[in-house]
Amino acid sequence: MEITLYSKSDETNLFNMLRSEGSEWECYFGKKSEDSYKHTLKNSITFVAYENNVLCGYIRCRNDDGFGIYIYDLLVKKEFRGNNIAKKLIEKICTEYEGSTVYVMSDADGYYKKQGYLNIGSVFQIN
Repeated sequence: MEITLYSKSDETNLFNMLRSEGSEWECYFGKKSEDSYKHTLKNSITFVAYENNVLCGYIRCRNDDGFGIYIYDLLVKKEFRGNNIAKKLIEKICTEYEGSTVYVMSDADGYYKKQGYLNIGSVFQIN
């Protein structure tokens, strides 16, 4: 498996993967949001994972100017789940930003608890 920084050349593969996940990820690939998410990807810390030239996962984060790295998106393609790809993507962020606290913005708390990550709070939507 190869993990590299996201680039424009990954765009088609990434959006195809998002579409394959169905309506749960539609907020990123819908008619009104795809261009906005492309801009977001360009301005985020995004890594992609490939296995045999197939995009199998990605992670998107933001740096809070030294106050932490926040993981916003983490997705592994269904047929590649169970192979520690998500864990490797998280480890890549931790290695690239060694010394920074890494947080995750999650709606999949069970996954992170299973990995042994510390639950320190909740996320609330204001508006």
